[in-house]
This record gives sequence, C-alpha cells and structure tokens, in this order.
Amino acid sequence: MARIITFGEIMLRLSPPGYLRFEQARSFDALYGGGEANVALSLAQFGHDAAFVTRLPANAIGDSCRNELRQYGVDTSLIVRGGSRLGIYYCEKGASVRPSKVVYDRAGSAIATASREDFDWDHILRDADWFHFTGITPALGDNVAAIALDAIRTARDKGIPVSCDLNYRKNLWSPEKAGTVMAGLMPYVDVLIANEEDADKVFGIRAAETDISHGNLSTEGYRKVAATLIERFGFRSVAITLRESYSASENGWSAILCTARTCHVSRRYVVHIVDRVGGGDSFGAGLIHGTLTGMGDAQALEFAVAASALKQTIEGDFNIISADEVSRLAAGDASGRVQR
Repeated sequence: MARIITFGEIMLRLSPPGYLRFEQARSFDALYGGGEANVALSLAQFGHDAAFVTRLPANAIGDSCRNELRQYGVDTSLIVRGGSRLGIYYCEKGASVRPSKVVYDRAGSAIATASREDFDWDHILRDADWFHFTGITPALGDNVAAIALDAIRTARDKGIPVSCDLNYRKNLWSPEKAGTVMAGLMPYVDVLIANEEDADKVFGIRAAETDISHGNLSTEGYRKVAATLIERFGFRSVAITLRESYSASENGWSAILCTARTCHVSRRYVVHIVDRVGGGDSFGAGLIHGTLTGMGDAQALEFAVAASALKQTIEGDFNIISADEVSRLAAGDASGRVQR
C-alpha cells in the first residue's frame, strides 16, 4: 500500500454524554480528533502506511493523544514534541431541529506556536506517495501557514501529489484572510476538496440556484463551481461534498468529482446522523485511497462517499471502518442487516 503523510492540528475533544447540552453536563467524554489526523487514521484502516505530522506538548496529555493514534495504526514517529498545551474543543451534539454546537479553546496550542525549523520536510517526505493538509492548518497563524507552504513546496519538488480540503472555519479567520492565504497555497495543490460552502466563503465562488440553509443544492451549480476552481488554479481535480441538512439528525449526502474534461456525480445517501464530525475528512481519505489504488474517478468518488456516509454513523472523529466495509456499501448493500 501507499505511504501518505498528513499535517495539521489534533485536539482533545470534550463532549457531554449522549445528547446533553453543555449546561446539563456534569461530565465530559474525552476523545481526540482533527482534520488531518482523521484522514491519516482512516487511511491506516484501509491498509495504508499513513503518518500524521504535528507538534504535541511533551506531557502526559500529548502522550495520550499520540498513543490514541498509534493504537489505530497511524505512524506517529514524525510528530514533534514541544509547546505547552494541546488544543481543546467542546462539542455538543445536536438532534432534530437543534444544531450541534462547537466551542474552541485552542489559542497557544503546541502546533499554533510551532516554527518552520521544527519540521524537516525533506526528511519527512522522503518516502511519501501523497501529502494532505486542510485549510484549518494555515488558519492557525502566519507561522503555521509558512510551515504548510514549506511542506507543499517540498512535495512539489519531489513530485508528490498534494491534496487540500479547504475546510473553512469562521472562528479561526475571516473570508478575506482565508482567500488571500489559501490562494497563495493553491498553485501547489493537485486535488482540491471542499464542502458545499467552502468555495464561496474562501474564494467567493458561489453555486447558482442553491439554498444551503434549506438543503436545496444544485448539482449543476456545483459543476460550474468546480470548473471555475480548475480554471483559476489549475487543479488536476476538484471534489465537492454536498450535504442536504433536513435536520441535525437526518442529512442527504453525496458529492461530485470534476476534472477539466469530466464530472461525475455520486450516489446519494440519506444518513441518520450519529456523529457528523469527521465526515468530510473520511471523504478525503476515501478519495485518496481510491486514487492510489487505481480506481477510476467515478469508482473513487463512490468509495469516498460511502466511506464518509459510514463515518457519520460512528461516535467520535475517527472513521473506524475497513475498506471492505466501504466497498460493500458502495456496491449497494445499504440494508444495515446484521453481519454474522
């Protein structure tokens, strides 16, 4: 299997048990998660040699986080130790007409205070077949954006394909800042991944005949968004996930994958949400897996959408699903019958 490197922040996730609100909670369930870490873990479940690169504090919490990744087969040998704390995010799960809520406590985290000298990208990427990062990482600060730029420049010099999930987060930076910084990174990206809002928030490219708040998404509108992105930045391909939010508990889920010549539309799933966090990350991992294992664009897209649909039925950020389970769903087995 392939060697994939991902780079970004991982955080401690604290959630009230079940569907309790923050105000009701007397305890919190402790998990870990973060965009690029989620991708690495998912790819490890698919059988790849996946390494996650970050900076963790040299204390017991940093050790616990690293060990959580290691138990699922992620290579943690390239993680840098330093800084004073691990970022935290609090996640209250929504239900029915009540949306989920996230509160960040990540200022001054180990990765946010990292320097370019902490990472030897020539060494880190020496055996890599793929590199992945998200727009969350450069949003952590100009220093982290510079580290990401060093990484993707090195990947380009080595001929390593680069994927980026735009992953716009309004609590981290403004659309204007995001557009400026991300535009400087895009020339080094081969495969761009976005959700139904990202291209609009970051680059001002909006899908026509679409009302995201009411779950009305125009596939044709997103084809044009993908075409505009490819023309502007020269991507090899653009994938856009399409979430139709009927409620916090029921979502429609599909995606498109476009190149300069073709555009594929996936099967659409109706998913009863157990935990939607990490859905986009598992899509990215599925797309990387499909590409690196020789699937055609249409098959890779179906694999990615099936992987991400399954993730949203699993508690926590991590997609604890095998490639065989994804393939069965992608082939049409959505019955949910007991496997004996």
